[in-house]
Amino acid sequence: MTQEITRTEHSAPTRQFTVLLSPTRRGARLARLLATAHLGHWGLPAEPAAHIVAELAANAIAHGRVPGRDFRLCLAVHRGALLRIEVTDARGERLPPAPEAVGLPAGEAESGRGLLIVGALADRWGTDAGPAPRKTVWAEVDLVR
Repeated sequence: MTQEITRTEHSAPTRQFTVLLSPTRRGARLARLLATAHLGHWGLPAEPAAHIVAELAANAIAHGRVPGRDFRLCLAVHRGALLRIEVTDARGERLPPAPEAVGLPAGEAESGRGLLIVGALADRWGTDAGPAPRKTVWAEVDLVR
């Protein structure tokens, strides 16, 4: 099975922040707090990026957790016009569905809506596999409308 990936090519980021965090609820919360702080320091709005970071970090700890291996959060601003959020975890074999394949969870399920939220808030999102054993789930937010 092959998956076609559309990738936006970017020049080197004008601003970038990367951190490794523990794959725990505390690590996911810290990801959101650090994203909010850095975006504020850069003079950029924290919303909707903080919600996207929260959902991607929660997915990394729920579906990408490997004991003893951290997840990585990366924020990058390109030309002041695009914010790219990346969350990388150690479970490359567990890819999320493609953006167009994400649907509502069955019945009254209490989880399973994270990627729907990411899709609603981001201008684009997707997944990059590798290098093994990792995967990166990314989302892009256009800063200039």
